[in-house]
Amino acid sequence: MASLLLEIGAEELPAAFCPAALAQLGRLITASLKDWHFDALPWQGFATPRRLGVLVRDLPPRQKDRVKEYKGPPAGQAFHQGNPTPAAQGFAQRCGLAVENLTVRATPKGEFVFAEVPQPGQATEALLREAIPGWIAAVQGKRLMRWGTGTQRFSRPIRWLVALLDDDLLPVQLEQTSPVVTSQANSYGPRRGWRCDPLPIATAEAYEASLRKAGIVADRQQRQARIRRLIEDKAAELGAVPQLKPALLEELTDLVEAPGLIVGRMEERFLSLPAEVSAMEMVTHQRYVPLFQAPADPLALDAHGVLDPHFLAITNASPLADAALITQGNERVLRARLADGAFFYDQDRSQPLEDHLSRLEGVTFAAGLGSLKDRTDRLVRQAQAMAVALQRQNEALRLNQQALSRAALLCKADLVTQMVGEFPELQGVMGAKYAMASGEDSQVAEAIREHYLPSGADDPLPTSHLGRALALSERLELLVSIFATGQRPTGSSDPFALRRAGNGLLHILVDCGWSLNLVALLEAACSQSAKDFIDLAVKPTTLLADLLAFLQQRLRTLLAELGMDYDIIDAVAAEAQDPAALLRDPVDVVCRGRLLQRLRGCGELAPIQTVVQRAARLAEKGDLQRHRRNPRDCVDPSLFSSPAEGAVFAALETLAPLSRARDRHGYERLLTGLGMLSPRLQAFFDGEDSVMVMAPDPDVRRNRLNLLAVLRNQALVIADFSRLSG
Repeated sequence: MASLLLEIGAEELPAAFCPAALAQLGRLITASLKDWHFDALPWQGFATPRRLGVLVRDLPPRQKDRVKEYKGPPAGQAFHQGNPTPAAQGFAQRCGLAVENLTVRATPKGEFVFAEVPQPGQATEALLREAIPGWIAAVQGKRLMRWGTGTQRFSRPIRWLVALLDDDLLPVQLEQTSPVVTSQANSYGPRRGWRCDPLPIATAEAYEASLRKAGIVADRQQRQARIRRLIEDKAAELGAVPQLKPALLEELTDLVEAPGLIVGRMEERFLSLPAEVSAMEMVTHQRYVPLFQAPADPLALDAHGVLDPHFLAITNASPLADAALITQGNERVLRARLADGAFFYDQDRSQPLEDHLSRLEGVTFAAGLGSLKDRTDRLVRQAQAMAVALQRQNEALRLNQQALSRAALLCKADLVTQMVGEFPELQGVMGAKYAMASGEDSQVAEAIREHYLPSGADDPLPTSHLGRALALSERLELLVSIFATGQRPTGSSDPFALRRAGNGLLHILVDCGWSLNLVALLEAACSQSAKDFIDLAVKPTTLLADLLAFLQQRLRTLLAELGMDYDIIDAVAAEAQDPAALLRDPVDVVCRGRLLQRLRGCGELAPIQTVVQRAARLAEKGDLQRHRRNPRDCVDPSLFSSPAEGAVFAALETLAPLSRARDRHGYERLLTGLGMLSPRLQAFFDGEDSVMVMAPDPDVRRNRLNLLAVLRNQALVIADFSRLSG
């Protein structure tokens, strides 16, 4: 068994290209091995900015000999009275066999002639020589390039190629490169200025150790762990906490191959900038790691006491490099970046945040939807409606409606500031700071900052009441406006992030536990949109139906993300006779789903499910409407002929008030009561005093069906138990 080493050496590759290209190489090699009828073999990948390497172990010296079978003409055409016809002779000639070596075999379509042709296995070395150029040519990526006069396409010019089978050099040429690259047994070490030294690779298995001896950490995971360790150790030494987000760590991993670290220092005067601005400059422009002395106050106007003046930079370590000179260079570049940030910050604060509102009129929000100023006006109106709706349904909630309207008015003003123009990621963050600098109430500033949350799957949710209310209003306005234009998310396109808006709206509601009738808010907003967007000829009823269907699906997705089984989701989200019921209180739907999921987890749901489903199956033979839940309104005790009927009736009377509950405590008590019905229902159906539900007397039969239908209807308050499996 032998090991194959393939290394593609190139000029510095883009960080995003390396892991993707390595994965492609692995798939290409695996597919070829399968085509060659080799067993699945282990392979190890290596990726640095200047090389992609693959090590495949346990390759056999050659393919196994095989026999390939070919199907020929029908036997009746190939042989006549036992003698071969021209058809048989031609088939045998094409297969390189004598006619005598053909066989006749029965098939579902009759007898046919077959030829079994030996296929000698090829040497692995020959297979690899032919396949390697194809593997490299098949690697895809963004913005591939050609260089020189060649036609080879790759992310960056290929400068060397190592191809070893154990210690034997595989003679491979990349004919389409310029100049032509021929395989060799030398790799190259880290850059030393403009040059890099040859690095002999004795055998395929010695590859990683040879690179490590030269200071190159070829294994990507090991390199990432080393970078993390360098940063964390140095930060601890400085008494600070590094802001090392996963995306930055991933990028740093693919920017260097021999990780080293330098410590730079920014000038103290730049601590007058907000910490978020300096950190954004460091990370976005320079890929530096900011250091913090304390958690940042999101409303603070400077970074004193929060941002450490030191920063960390990951570089390619080189014993010949002048570390002091490199540090000075990085500090000089950062100084220029921060000076730009300070200029933007001063310019933006030279006028109150409210003064930026007039410039929103010159920025188009979306085709047919007017300017950002128009959107701000709609948002103010939506926020006012949101405050009224929330306080109507949540008695304990106290919202400062004046502050909410003010926050809605100002929340988009920072979009036309210079700082947000440079760093769109700071929208909301800078709006809050500029609001504080303008003397706005801190509640208003906090709501401005939080109304974008969550902007991604890993983002926190807003925590202040005003921030939550404004975030809900903003998402509702966005959904109604974009849907009014006729645009809908598709499987491959969602340019306005409407799914994220819908998800965020529901996540916020569930997180804060607020009841909210989304249907009523959407009805009003859809009617208003017909007046706001006259040119779009909005049909409010159609728009409302589309939005309800969209948000219902988002709610089902949320229930699944919360870990609920699909049959429980179907049960609590059953549309029944009112398709909009699901969105009259999304938090209530989540509450009921979580309760059923918890009871299933501890084994308490099954007996309740059995009781309700047995009653519900018979109740369907009756005609009692599903909203009737008090037995006194539809069941006549004078028609009872058995104590079992009276016992069930009395239990349902007790549960009737609970079936009006709309909170977790009430639902739990109702479910407990339904579970306690089990022995009474057992006696009703199967005990000594059991009754026949489908009695000959129509009045008695109807009375008993109504009794069971009341039980079903009380359970429907929580879920449609007929949709539960098991």
